[in-house]
Amino acid sequence: MAEHPAYPVGLRLAGRRIVVLGGGQVAQRRLPALIAAGADIHLVSPEATPSVEAMADAGEITWHRRPYAEGDLAAAWYALIATSDTEANNRASAEAEAHRVWCVRSDDADAATAWTPATGTSEGVTVAVLTTDARDRDPRHTAAVRDAVVEGLRDGTLVAPHHRTRTPGVALVGGGPGDPDLITVRGRRLLAEADVVIADRLGPRDLLAELPPHVEVIDAAKIPYGRFMAQEAINNALIEHAKQGKSVVRLKGGDPYVFGRGMEELQALAEAGIACTVVPGISSSISVPGAAGIPVTHRGVAHEFTVVSGHVAPDDERSLVDWPALARLTGTLVVLMGVDKIGRIAETLVAHGRSPDTPVALVQEGTTAAQRRVDATLATVAETVVAQQVKPPAVIVIGEVVGVGPHEAA
Repeated sequence: MAEHPAYPVGLRLAGRRIVVLGGGQVAQRRLPALIAAGADIHLVSPEATPSVEAMADAGEITWHRRPYAEGDLAAAWYALIATSDTEANNRASAEAEAHRVWCVRSDDADAATAWTPATGTSEGVTVAVLTTDARDRDPRHTAAVRDAVVEGLRDGTLVAPHHRTRTPGVALVGGGPGDPDLITVRGRRLLAEADVVIADRLGPRDLLAELPPHVEVIDAAKIPYGRFMAQEAINNALIEHAKQGKSVVRLKGGDPYVFGRGMEELQALAEAGIACTVVPGISSSISVPGAAGIPVTHRGVAHEFTVVSGHVAPDDERSLVDWPALARLTGTLVVLMGVDKIGRIAETLVAHGRSPDTPVALVQEGTTAAQRRVDATLATVAETVVAQQVKPPAVIVIGEVVGVGPHEAA
């Protein structure tokens, strides 16, 4: 038998009796997949790990609290033998052979009639890797191959085109704060599968260079769709391309719903009858301060943080922000899109009670190679922005957390 490779096959175990001998770490790792397969699982073991016991308590498996006994495998379709008792394992293996039950042994792969492959899943596809040479089994190598394939499928670096017709639609993808490595796995995969990408200026631009040549990339800041308001033009572009049967990704900076007008686009698509998927992204409001060494909350310093748009000044009648209330808070205030209004914002906060000595940090081009941090206080931030030539995009952090560094860690 050792001269022949294993024959790979997918077992459909839903509703079929499966016997697992041993309730230790091996069972703990293997049981979730068997449960997901819908198997009727019977665990035979005097003891079990807390996680395995929890599965039994939840009714996911049936636990027989005793050692293996002759006859346990008689009605099984599949068996996993994973006890620390070699003699019991041998007897159970012999019973499995007698009843033609495919049997995996954790202690002796050569004595088993089945092997468990290294498996992983990505969007409905299961990747299973087995060693072809039975005499040179290397579990670490097969696991590494599995990981490489699954990771490539998930992050879009390994593209497997769909050959069946896909349902056209739009994905609103939050690209994160700018570093291409900070987009979500799902977002990157959808980007790799897109026919059309409509991208924001603040999205992870480096990812666009990785797209195949056939993908149409549209700059959302320069959409040639007539004399519309910018957002209306973007909405029209999304609808037009989706109606052509294309897979469209709207690549946005940060998160689609954090000052990203994502809901406006979703509403326009829904009105047009276009299916839409929303993929959350890492918001710059927390990720950019973090990249600059600033925690937006810290024990004993700040128990809350507030994110506010600064694109409208406090004294502007269009402002929806209760600035006096924000001035009374003791936690962290994160201001997005507020570089050119920070002087008036600081004046308003001080006028309503916030100390002029409150620390302020401005993080420009956060998480990118051009990132820089400029520190000030509410009293000096207006002149500092001018002197240091701070330009958008920049995230502004106001509060005592600005002064918290590694030396402050508890």
